[in-house]
Amino acid sequence: MAKTIYILNGPNLNMLGKREPGIYGGKTLSDIEADCRKRAAVLDLLIEFRQSNHEGALVDWIQEAGEKEAAGIVINPGAYGHTSIALHDAIRAVDPLPVIEVHLSNIHAREPFRHQSMIAPVAVGMICGLGPMGYTLALEALAARL
Repeated sequence: MAKTIYILNGPNLNMLGKREPGIYGGKTLSDIEADCRKRAAVLDLLIEFRQSNHEGALVDWIQEAGEKEAAGIVINPGAYGHTSIALHDAIRAVDPLPVIEVHLSNIHAREPFRHQSMIAPVAVGMICGLGPMGYTLALEALAARL
């Protein structure tokens, strides 16, 4: 029976393909979702792929993943990754559900305020700077843990 992975995307990721392509690349979030669905099928995983610009929606979805006994979460929290204690606490609340944080750009090579992650201390890992491939790598890592 296939296990479900939640793939959650934070603010402004709906603008991928238009927003700063020099930093984030030319793929849209729909393109990334299609890539994830293809890889998930090969890995015998199901995915719930969602995006919101609202912190509370992301918290609700993290809690939902825990309640529905998902196998894991891939989260690109966008800017909330650097500021959100609420996301940090939501992830802690669903422990031991494994969470992998993904960022398209290398947050450590950008502005100093992006170097800190509120998610990293409660995630099993972080993938940053590898563009859209980071999502499929995160799925591979979660599949290896199952």
